[in-house]
Amino acid sequence: MRWSVFFGAVLCWEAAARARHNVYFPPPLRIARHTRDLWFSGPARRLFLTSDAVGTILPSLGRMAAGFTLAAVSGIALGIAVGRSRRAYALCNPVLQFARAVPPPALVPVFVVVFAVGTPMQVASIVFGAVWPVLVNSAEGARATDPLRLQVAAVLRLTAPERLWFLILPSALPRIFAGLRLSLSLSLILMVFSELLPGSADGIGFTLTDAETRSDLLTVWSALLLLGVLGYLLNSGLLAVEKRLAGQASPAGRTA
Repeated sequence: MRWSVFFGAVLCWEAAARARHNVYFPPPLRIARHTRDLWFSGPARRLFLTSDAVGTILPSLGRMAAGFTLAAVSGIALGIAVGRSRRAYALCNPVLQFARAVPPPALVPVFVVVFAVGTPMQVASIVFGAVWPVLVNSAEGARATDPLRLQVAAVLRLTAPERLWFLILPSALPRIFAGLRLSLSLSLILMVFSELLPGSADGIGFTLTDAETRSDLLTVWSALLLLGVLGYLLNSGLLAVEKRLAGQASPAGRTA
């Protein structure tokens, strides 16, 4: 039932595209066939990936994975540290709110000067844009730890690492995963944006720009289809990890 709306929309698009014969909106079946021929018609020993897919998809996923991992690790660590101290939270909150409001594309000239054009600049732009949802949600989750449990931990003389592992992290986990889901979506968006910039030589964003300049509309739609599928698969994987760690009864799991 949950896929009925999606397939209904695809069928309507297919019928409308075949009826109107608009070159800018090809039928979905034609887009899917072109996507398979372009990227997923390789040998089985290479997981059906073509040489174009190896040179396009894997570099993009590598940049996104590096940026998301750095953003997640640094965001969780800094967020927990800031959230556990009222003074640190009061001092850092204005800076955090200011920094998260700055659009990452506006800092591209700064990144180009600091990191030069290439993969380091692209990863840096992903990290800067994706770290804030994780950091803010981690800080809020750490601040929401039940004070009574912390008092019991003090009575039991739990060490700081034990309080962090057994109390603070489990309490903050639902909000941490909420921030990670937002960060994952932003990482995918910023990955594409960073590959649209001059100096990029590979990746899905580069392929999208190159196909647009050549008026290869089928490849443009194929890249958009690929990004949608990647976003769905990555979000589904993160939700599976969340259910495994935080449990299906967590607020984040219910709202997802």
